[in-house]
Amino acid sequence: MTNMEKYIEAFTTSLEIDASQLEGLEYQGVTQWDSVGHMSLIAALEEAFDIMIDVDDILDLSSFEKGKEVLSKYGVELS
Repeated sequence: MTNMEKYIEAFTTSLEIDASQLEGLEYQGVTQWDSVGHMSLIAALEEAFDIMIDVDDILDLSSFEKGKEVLSKYGVELS
């Protein structure tokens, strides 16, 4: 599984949404992406990439696209 596939899976599984909803998705853009869903997503990303995301980055991860930028800080390449 590629890193991008892991990234997509973290979003779709933790937020219980379809991959077709990811493009342009922002925090609170779907009902499931509330504060609880956000922490579920963070946990899924940390597990998928074996990283620990800093609090500032947790707060900064406000969209599907922004998440890619945040993960790049941790050496995760999504191509």
